[in-house]
Amino acid sequence: MNLLAIDTATESLSVAVQFKQNVTHRFELCPQQHSQKLLPMIDQVLKEAGTTLNELDGLVFGRGPGSFTGVRIATGMIQGLALGSQLPVVGVSTLGAMAQQAIIEHQADKVVTAIDARMKEVYFACFEAADNRAKCTVTEQVCLPENAVKMIDDKPFIAAGTGWQAYNELVHKLDGQPVPVVYPQARYMLALAEPEFAAGRTFRADTIEPVYLRDKVTWKKLPGRE
Repeated sequence: MNLLAIDTATESLSVAVQFKQNVTHRFELCPQQHSQKLLPMIDQVLKEAGTTLNELDGLVFGRGPGSFTGVRIATGMIQGLALGSQLPVVGVSTLGAMAQQAIIEHQADKVVTAIDARMKEVYFACFEAADNRAKCTVTEQVCLPENAVKMIDDKPFIAAGTGWQAYNELVHKLDGQPVPVVYPQARYMLALAEPEFAAGRTFRADTIEPVYLRDKVTWKKLPGRE
């Protein structure tokens, strides 16, 4: 399929275009600059891929979990693009995208993902490789690092995400093992999105929803807030 994918859920920004079986992509670490850089990056990648929105079959976005602001930026941008182009949309888990990268680049059979969610919590999930795609085996959730460790079985795994270096419980669980995948990338969302398009599990612009995992936004948990 010919697809555009974007992700802004973490400190990184990434865009990928799959067109005529070729993938053109960009990735940049740019904390707090996503809103300024996203649209120019989309234009750049579309031009490099030699296509336009009108020639695509669908749109893909990182639906979260991740930064509240970052997830909202991707959601708002994809809604605008979908309204203008009338293209169907698929949302892909940012945790799943990291797992997919580990499977493709590092031949991982099992991936444990943990993004630093602040407030001494992580966005956590486990995945296994199934037909070269990431399949979730422990449901995405926000939890304490010590609870995340309890959900990891004894099988060898590859770690992915910023949470592994943020909390002692997860650092200890690594036992010196590297974290080869730190941030999600839009290009690895493409393979996870294609089956959703094929099955018709798509969304219109007015029905797109991000995934925060938290019931309350961060500012409500600050001292003096309710």
